[in-house]
Amino acid sequence: MEWLETSTANCSVQRTLDVIGEKWTLLVLREAFNGVRRFDDMRRHIGVSEPILADRLRTLVAVGVLRTEPYQVAGMRARKQYRLTEKGLDLFPVLISLLQWGDRYCADDDGPALIVTERATGSAVEAVVTPVGSTRALTAYDTVASIGPGARPARSD
Repeated sequence: MEWLETSTANCSVQRTLDVIGEKWTLLVLREAFNGVRRFDDMRRHIGVSEPILADRLRTLVAVGVLRTEPYQVAGMRARKQYRLTEKGLDLFPVLISLLQWGDRYCADDDGPALIVTERATGSAVEAVVTPVGSTRALTAYDTVASIGPGARPARSD
């Protein structure tokens, strides 16, 4: 079976985009990775409407990317804050890849607005593709995709 003969209904890229493939969702994740946990702080910093943010947070909690924790400011009602789960933390390379690409092709002439570094050394981080068990960086030209065991035939119309 060749790629064009397969159904894309169970494609991992497509399913991932169903969860995180929307601008506001990625910006919510950016905020979460940068330590922003409260709804009002996210809304103000991103510049998103309350209904859209509420919807994105509900979705990310429902799929297990974020979890809620209660908090309460003295004299105020109890509210929820949002924290990344292990599943959410696994999206870190995705965000770093987007940041890297944006720094290369979209940053202002002054340079990037955000720099991510290793906490222990202060060294800048980057996302790279490596063969399993190796540290050698690969490009798209060094790889080949093949049909996996979960591939299904496309329906012919």
